[in-house]
Amino acid sequence: MRYWFVLFLSAFWCLSVYSQNKTGKEPLFGKGKETYTVKSNALKGAVFYLVSGHGGPDPGCIGRYQGKELHEDEYAYDIVLRLGKALLERGAKVYFIIQDSKDGIRDQAILNNRKTETCMGKAIPLNQIERLQQRCDAINRLYRQDKSTYKRAIFIHVDSRSRNKQTDVYYYYAPKSKYGKHLADALCRTFRAKYNRHQPGRGFDGTVSSRNLYVLKNTIPVAVFLEVGNIQNARDQKRLVIADNRQALANWITEAIVADYKK
Repeated sequence: MRYWFVLFLSAFWCLSVYSQNKTGKEPLFGKGKETYTVKSNALKGAVFYLVSGHGGPDPGCIGRYQGKELHEDEYAYDIVLRLGKALLERGAKVYFIIQDSKDGIRDQAILNNRKTETCMGKAIPLNQIERLQQRCDAINRLYRQDKSTYKRAIFIHVDSRSRNKQTDVYYYYAPKSKYGKHLADALCRTFRAKYNRHQPGRGFDGTVSSRNLYVLKNTIPVAVFLEVGNIQNARDQKRLVIADNRQALANWITEAIVADYKK
């Protein structure tokens, strides 16, 4: 009896290790980076719709750094790819609503602007309302297909303010969205804890608030909208141009999502 029990435990352990270390491939991550490894089941059963702001004919806001232009859509897209990979590594199902077959995860400081982004293969309209509605329609269509009980839309943007206005990451959720607020609060708590740990004494001024944004109002799943910094501010630009900082943003967002999912 004990022999068979040991065999059962051994088989269960092998199956668990195998399930947590299987590999997948996502071509959007780019040449040499398309393969990922599922390292845990922390987000097994969760579904995410990831949206980087602007794209296609609309670069979003533009800043200047060392004589070069910084385009919002390129940095938001790189952060979204890194976030998506981190979520996949934890067993989640991920949809990239905005896609660019030319640009994968990039480690350069200056991410050159392209107009090759699509909304899941469809050309992105220049008209703002048409552009926003297109990505809302894509999310809602996928939402209706998925059976998961935990489905979240994440929108990543970069803000533009006066050059002397340094901002921390801040978070929006749809008015009256109980679970949107839960996730936004989890994100804010996680970021505050990270800053307190890595930059003690700096403080963290990120805020959580409801806002009647078009994409929050017109998508079905619980959603949060993140502004990751001021593209005009020199300090905030370091959050964007340093690849390790873009990765840190993705990692911290993932950590907050895992905490929210567990609850």
